[in-house]
Amino acid sequence: MNNKEILIYARDTLLKAGAQKTKCILTKREKNELNVVSGEISLFRTTFDTNLSLTAIIDDKRGSVSINKLDKENIEATAKQIVEMAISSKPDKANDIAENQPAKEFYGEPVKPDLDKMYTRLVEFVKYAEENHPKTIIRMINFDFTSTHSMFINSNGVDYSITKGIYNFVVVFTSKEGKKTSSFNYVAHVSKDLNTPFSECGNIDKLITESVQQLNAESFQGKFVGDVIVTPECMDNFIGSLTRYLYDYPLITKTSVYKDKLEKQIASNNFNLHSKPVSNDIAEGYFVTGDGYEAQDSTVIENGILKTFLLGLYGANKTGEARAVNQGGSWEIDNGEKSFDEIVKSTKKGIILNRFSGGNPSDNGDFSGVAKNSYYVENGKIQFPITETMISGNLVEMMMNIKEISKERVNSGYHNYPWIKFTGITISGK
Repeated sequence: MNNKEILIYARDTLLKAGAQKTKCILTKREKNELNVVSGEISLFRTTFDTNLSLTAIIDDKRGSVSINKLDKENIEATAKQIVEMAISSKPDKANDIAENQPAKEFYGEPVKPDLDKMYTRLVEFVKYAEENHPKTIIRMINFDFTSTHSMFINSNGVDYSITKGIYNFVVVFTSKEGKKTSSFNYVAHVSKDLNTPFSECGNIDKLITESVQQLNAESFQGKFVGDVIVTPECMDNFIGSLTRYLYDYPLITKTSVYKDKLEKQIASNNFNLHSKPVSNDIAEGYFVTGDGYEAQDSTVIENGILKTFLLGLYGANKTGEARAVNQGGSWEIDNGEKSFDEIVKSTKKGIILNRFSGGNPSDNGDFSGVAKNSYYVENGKIQFPITETMISGNLVEMMMNIKEISKERVNSGYHNYPWIKFTGITISGK
């Protein structure tokens, strides 16, 4: 059976087994991967992954299983298992599948890798690091091209096909001089082409340069409340924590700090957050949501005002709020008016936060963690890289205390972020 025949057979088998509503998603991935360990190219391999996700709803009761063996016998046995699972579960009227929509094929270039150029770019980067940053040790590079073909159908007639590919580059590094070693750091970048050397992508060169500076990291005594300039590389820690409150579970359980904040201010009025899964601005996007709807770009926060929750179909049915037009991610924050240098100059006392090691904020937004690969700022100047430094605050208050946003942004392919200065953060030295 070809891919479409497999899906149709799975849907029909579920219906024959007793399902009233079905959802079937078949995803096939091919990954062409190059690895570098300790400066040497150590691996080239191609891997394949297949996943068939099957869901059935019977009298508002739901069962779901994923399999990777796609023969008829296994599909039939799995369909029986899913129906039994649904029958034995508790009914929930919020369980549903997407309504009928026009069938559509989505195609995102490229779909095949340029293997010769992958190798050339990787060798070029290793050479660049050796020649320009001799004190830096490239611990590991994972570089791959992943092509994905997925098909989505349900018993309401939804029929989507998606084909796309993406280059993924991740480098882990540290620096060493004598007995001194800097804290490790890493950076990830995704792209649809290989037109730009990796050393010129995003902030890769800047971060490796800073790794050498961090050989001389210092600790400082004391504790103060000051400013934190969050870098684009670190921003996703906080955007991830912020948007976590906007999804199904926190809103259904009413534990979200933003449960009653729709169309109300939750951030400073200079803050705008967009989810752009189908925009050409963000390389790593998506065309279809997990519920089976064609994705659209959206503005989640506009001038500090919360414009939409990120509810899926189940969450929308459960809460009575509107279903979001996408499932978040592919984030972009509008840039500001001041340069990064101007933001540093306006900082009386604080830190530049390059990496944050800490858990998710509590239900009320409180957070704490360790500042990694970061810098101490005083009287408008970067003083020295820091070590053994804790930061703590409240995310809800932090978003309302945005002082400045940089006009520069860094597009990693996953997201497009500026530098943002927050005030009122507790910073604790050794």
